[in-house]
Amino acid sequence: MDLFEYQARDLFAAHDVPVLRGEVATTPARAQEIAKELGGRVVVKAQVKVGGRGKAGGVKLADGPDDAYAKADAILGMDIKGRVVHRVLVAEASDIAEEYYFSFLLDRSNRTFLAMASREGGVEIEQIALESPEALAKVPIDAMVGVDVAFAREIAVAAGYPAEILDQAADVIVALWEVFTKEDATLVEVNPLVKTPDGVVLALDGKVTLDENAGFRQPGHAALADVEAGDPLEARAKEAHLNYVKLDGEVGVIGNGAGLVMSTLDVVSYAGEAYGGVRPANFLDIGGGASADVMAASLTIVLSDPSVRSVFVNVFGGITACDEVANGIVAAFGKLADAGEQISSPLVVRLDGNRAEEGRAVLAAAALPGVEQNDTMDGAAQRVAELASVGRR
Repeated sequence: MDLFEYQARDLFAAHDVPVLRGEVATTPARAQEIAKELGGRVVVKAQVKVGGRGKAGGVKLADGPDDAYAKADAILGMDIKGRVVHRVLVAEASDIAEEYYFSFLLDRSNRTFLAMASREGGVEIEQIALESPEALAKVPIDAMVGVDVAFAREIAVAAGYPAEILDQAADVIVALWEVFTKEDATLVEVNPLVKTPDGVVLALDGKVTLDENAGFRQPGHAALADVEAGDPLEARAKEAHLNYVKLDGEVGVIGNGAGLVMSTLDVVSYAGEAYGGVRPANFLDIGGGASADVMAASLTIVLSDPSVRSVFVNVFGGITACDEVANGIVAAFGKLADAGEQISSPLVVRLDGNRAEEGRAVLAAAALPGVEQNDTMDGAAQRVAELASVGRR
């Protein structure tokens, strides 16, 4: 989960990373109030999860409360790379003597943590890596050892930070390591990390990505989710404890097991090439169980997507037997009918594995409207793509 800058700033402050005072505003009037509380010059910064805000006019210096009102009024509602600005961060302004770059991240390719630091800050890290690769220090971190002050100082020296700020920089790096580890982050970035004219080191802009897989031990992170930008179907699926990801196609996909669902997406995409480029509309893994409640929730969510023209239920019975799955589908139809919801899109069901014959018999006896069975995964994918191509609902 990517955080807004103001959320990253709040996490920094909670772990004693030096930041300037500031608050978030959703109206020009509130921006004016914050600027009055802070006093002096302030910076009004668009809060969107994309880079290049400054070049797009989303970061403006304001001389006082009235100017902060005007700047916030100009920024709120802006479209920056397809993201509408709904809030701004109003923060104290700071004079800058030098700008640096620093980050901790998860290096997946090398299966380790990595510190990256450079004396050249204020620009995109990709630009530094491309134009001045020698200026970018990359230091692997042993997760079992971590980062203490001595190691942090070594990282700062490798980055070429000035000698006069090494002690401050080391303290900041240790605090950022605390953010990275205690908040279960996969990225903690400060760009720029600055030295003020009087020699104080500050984190002026922050970027944090949190590991959502660690949410079970980070209950406070739920409040940081960007509800406005999230897909409503994904939110509903999360509430129902379903693994769902919205895609851009026309075939709803329901399967048991992430590997099987991923394979189903592939075969549907391949089959869809013969029908005008029909593609999967979602990833939905029901896991090891397929009770009536699970199937009803799955079908409701998938069919709530207006782009879905057909649904592929692909189940390989293992611990969960196929006849249980079939009974779940039948019961789900009944539950949805009782709730006044009509299933108008055709379903193609493929059952294989444990008690597959019994499951197919259950579906055949139920004779559910719009439900077809197919014995093979490829055959079912061909049929569901064909149904989606004619748009039968």
